[in-house]
Amino acid sequence: MTPSHQIFLLSPANSAGKRAALLLRKDGRSALAQRLRAAQGGLFGGGAAAAEIYTFMSGLYFRGKLAYASAFANPPDGCLGIHVIVPGRGLCSPDVVMDRDGLRAVARVPVDPDNRRYTDPLRRDAALLAAQLHAGDAAVLLGSIATPKYLEPLTDILGPRLHIPREFVGLGDMSRGALMLRCAREGRELTYIAASLQPS
Repeated sequence: MTPSHQIFLLSPANSAGKRAALLLRKDGRSALAQRLRAAQGGLFGGGAAAAEIYTFMSGLYFRGKLAYASAFANPPDGCLGIHVIVPGRGLCSPDVVMDRDGLRAVARVPVDPDNRRYTDPLRRDAALLAAQLHAGDAAVLLGSIATPKYLEPLTDILGPRLHIPREFVGLGDMSRGALMLRCAREGRELTYIAASLQPS
């Protein structure tokens, strides 16, 4: 059944990986690293949007998620169409601004369903989101479906409204990124299934 409205939940890039380290280095030379370094002082004190930071760190995969979600989001009134999972912060707009200190704080929060520093803000914001969604609406997770790190806390709150693209089953990150970019270019939407119905 086609949902009345759909919003997208984008999983984060690895904030503790090699690409993130390039942004956190004191002598980072990229334009993005320099902007983050120049904007010390807090999450909202200037810097760069989460979408730009995560695209730098993740490349094709996050770029594909963002392009796809931008093409097909159809939110109910008063609700954002795209929400990015930011460890320790919950669900954020792709435009939320981080500086280097903010990124470093995010990197210190393990993405683990047993870690309350990660799950408490995520569950809190998922509950606020659930209150904005109608019974026939869907929240589509664009992220890993092979582990419980996103599915477990989100399913607990969103229940049958949490969906995943059926085509993600068995695909790796880069293949998913390329697929989403193609779909966004072609205006071709993936097939969504309830997260609870994904093949084991």
